[in-house]
Amino acid sequence: MSTPSSNIARSEGREFEFDDRDFRRVCELIHQRVGIALAPAKRDMVYGRLSRRLRVLGMRSFQQYLDQLERDGGEEWQAFTNALTTNLTAFFREPHHFDRLREELQRRAHTATSAQPLLLWSCAASTGEEPYSMAITACEAFGTLKPPVRIVATDVDTQVLATAARGVYTIDRVSGLDIDLKRRYFQRGSGPNEGQCRVLPALRELIDYRPLNLLAPRYDVGGPFTALFCRNVMIYFDKPTQRDILGRLVQHLADDGLLYTGHSENYLHAADLIQPCGRTLYRRATGAAR
Repeated sequence: MSTPSSNIARSEGREFEFDDRDFRRVCELIHQRVGIALAPAKRDMVYGRLSRRLRVLGMRSFQQYLDQLERDGGEEWQAFTNALTTNLTAFFREPHHFDRLREELQRRAHTATSAQPLLLWSCAASTGEEPYSMAITACEAFGTLKPPVRIVATDVDTQVLATAARGVYTIDRVSGLDIDLKRRYFQRGSGPNEGQCRVLPALRELIDYRPLNLLAPRYDVGGPFTALFCRNVMIYFDKPTQRDILGRLVQHLADDGLLYTGHSENYLHAADLIQPCGRTLYRRATGAAR
């Protein structure tokens, strides 16, 4: 009896067995865990990233790895999630957002104090470039390294959060920044740290890094937030998942707060939750739950 080739497809020359059933299992598990919807085109990416975990654990096949993950994954669930999370970011990515953030902070300057600071949230903080860009914008808006602002920065990937909390980057990561900004907010490494730079401690003090899965039924992040950055992460979720997440996010948005989204994201299916008010900017829709 012959078996359809689509069910046993394996790439010749690969180190580990990885067939269609394995890929489907990975897709199901990562969707259940963090809501990411992997397209068929991501198959090679999945193989490449998870192969590293198989080598570390001494596994012989993806079936063995996935069986053990589902049976007693423990801490390996986090490693699995970290491996499949895509982290593409940059300082001041989509700069018009930071121009608008500066305007919004200055507009509220008379209401903000150290005891009652303005609250900002970067909900897909990755390696920290976005929250540090928010912190720099706040310092520029108030003209001080101690602005009345607090930033919550979350991500599902604990490895990138650790990188963000350190605040150390290679020089090329800041090469495109204005020279005055680099001088004011970064310390250049020397000797064994040549080729690296570190954000000023004052910036790190403005930010609270913590892990968060956007699929969680509730977000223990506080608020309400004047600015909520959720950019270039929703593209990894299907529409129903996007809607569920938006429903939770808007509960943490201030009445006059803004949701900053990615340039390739569209929320026509959630018009009862958020309403556009600028270029990739949204407010909570009238009547949306809080």
